[in-house]
Amino acid sequence: MKESYRLELKLTLTDSLEKEVVAFLNSREGGVIYIGIADDGVAQGVDNPDAIQLQIKDRLKNNIHPTCLGLFDIIGEEINNKDVIKIIVASGPEKPYYLKKQGMSERGCYIRVGTAAEPMTGRMIENLFARRTRNSIGRIRSNQQKLKFEQLKIYYQESGKLLNSKFAANLGLQTEDGAFNYVAFLMSDINSMSIKVAKYRGKNRVHLIENNEYGYCSIIKATKQVLDKIELENKTKSRITSRERIDTRLWNAIALREAIINAMVHNDYSYEVPPKFEIFDDRIEITSAGSLPDLLSQEEFFEGFSIPRNQEMMRIFKDLELVEHLGSGVPRILEAYPKECFRFTENFIRMTFPNAWDLSEDEDEMSQVTPEVTPEVTPEVTPQVTPQVTPQVTPQVTIEIGRLIAIMNGEKKRDELQEILKLKDRENFRKQYLNEALKLHLIEMTIPAKPNSRLQQYRLTEKGKNLKNNKNNDS
Repeated sequence: MKESYRLELKLTLTDSLEKEVVAFLNSREGGVIYIGIADDGVAQGVDNPDAIQLQIKDRLKNNIHPTCLGLFDIIGEEINNKDVIKIIVASGPEKPYYLKKQGMSERGCYIRVGTAAEPMTGRMIENLFARRTRNSIGRIRSNQQKLKFEQLKIYYQESGKLLNSKFAANLGLQTEDGAFNYVAFLMSDINSMSIKVAKYRGKNRVHLIENNEYGYCSIIKATKQVLDKIELENKTKSRITSRERIDTRLWNAIALREAIINAMVHNDYSYEVPPKFEIFDDRIEITSAGSLPDLLSQEEFFEGFSIPRNQEMMRIFKDLELVEHLGSGVPRILEAYPKECFRFTENFIRMTFPNAWDLSEDEDEMSQVTPEVTPEVTPEVTPQVTPQVTPQVTPQVTIEIGRLIAIMNGEKKRDELQEILKLKDRENFRKQYLNEALKLHLIEMTIPAKPNSRLQQYRLTEKGKNLKNNKNNDS
């Protein structure tokens, strides 16, 4: 690990942290800061990482302007058995960012140059300020000021957090003069934002057979309603071969959830146009208002660079564990679907996920979704059929997945599984073990509607149990 344009290494938490964060906020692509790693890339670790994370959050919240809440993530990691802290910083939409004590000056504004944070020139500061986003919903005053937030408070309470009397200011729900902004309007119990989930017969918009309307309530509640509705639509079809039972869902559940959340969080609400969800016989389309931010190219978008359009909303969605961390949504979608599923226009972004069942007629296309599927379809599995199924390990079942299946017993959390397998690298465990087993439907989440829940556990599916039993019999 070496320092670069997007990576800063620090052995300890120093007074220069805010300067480094400001530099990444003002840069085109943002960046990552590690605390507990020396300049030579060797992890030395930090003492009391939880306390340091709280200290970092407090410093970034109070010492940088405009507010950068919702533009950074603080994550604890373990590298070479050492506890380190990873700070992910997004490129900010309201440049220039600066140290509050120094003001918007050459002593307060920094930008990343090579591997260092360098002071910005006066001309750079003026140019960035002239381009600053003016239609941020955090700056738009709500037409209604008598707002209630009982729904939002309940969701925070369910997540183990309580909102105090200053929550409106802390969550960025107020303009600079203390009035409720448009974010507050969207988060309030009653608003005018309606979100539709439409269902059509056929492959076009001619025959509307179902039009579900969610909204006029907290955008958090509306998001959960949309997630629940589309989860119901994401049906499972079972296929029985001579070797095993294979379950195929219409769409990849993880990618679909990320797409819905992305559409809700990054929608341009300044035009008062909500995201739209449409289900056809051969696909689902998810459309959000607003194209890519000016400073973000399509290539950077696909690589996971993040410039949150609505940073206040992003912060709240993260608090409620609806979002894992900055820039994670698009890479998760691309694990299941190609870039061609995204379409960018001048005013909208549309994601189109094909119906996996329709693809079964094309062997080449179907192999990308469920390689083991045969043309035979048995809609229902009777008790007499199931015991006769003899699973077989396919080339897709790697050594890593085999190890995971072998130690699965009951329901366990991610860190418990990782500890049993004696694996230190969380990212490697997630990619090579957990995600791959989920893709093959060998394991499942106990709370599929909330993949990022702190209460999430994993267990074997029937397919996974059969595979495990078969391996035990072979041995």
